[in-house]
Amino acid sequence: MMYRIFLLLTLLLAAFITMSCVRNSESAELADPAKFKPRIKVNEKTWRSKLNDEQYEVTRQKGTERAFTGKYWNNHEEGTYTCVVCGVDLFDSKSKFESGTGWPSFYTAKKTNVAELTDQSHGMSRTEVVCSNCGSHLGHVFDDGPKPTGLRYCINSASLDFKKK
Repeated sequence: MMYRIFLLLTLLLAAFITMSCVRNSESAELADPAKFKPRIKVNEKTWRSKLNDEQYEVTRQKGTERAFTGKYWNNHEEGTYTCVVCGVDLFDSKSKFESGTGWPSFYTAKKTNVAELTDQSHGMSRTEVVCSNCGSHLGHVFDDGPKPTGLRYCINSASLDFKKK
């Protein structure tokens, strides 16, 4: 009997955590992934020659690097985070914060260079973040970040380069 109660409470807690970390798509203006068109088109040969295996898997196949393994999750230098594929500015280090998730997290993005798309994968409704310029997958954005925006752009280091100030 105690096992069933424990199992039920665990399932309820998991559902609560999942729902609290999923951005409410009704509150954000999201682009339809099928209609999203990046500003530039990058051919497959360029993707393959420019990126290592992990960068390719993240940016092209919408993969996710393991937490606490990316080169920027614990970076505290001042500068700008750019797209690893096309080099466009994406995030300023001033908006980076310690989320405890193991990925670089930002409370705001360079809105003209970052697009937010509806993501219905893995049985969830989330908000995917991509580079507006080349369409590279960057990560996801959630509504559990700090002030002033309340947002947490949870971004893969593999999709980023960094320019020191």
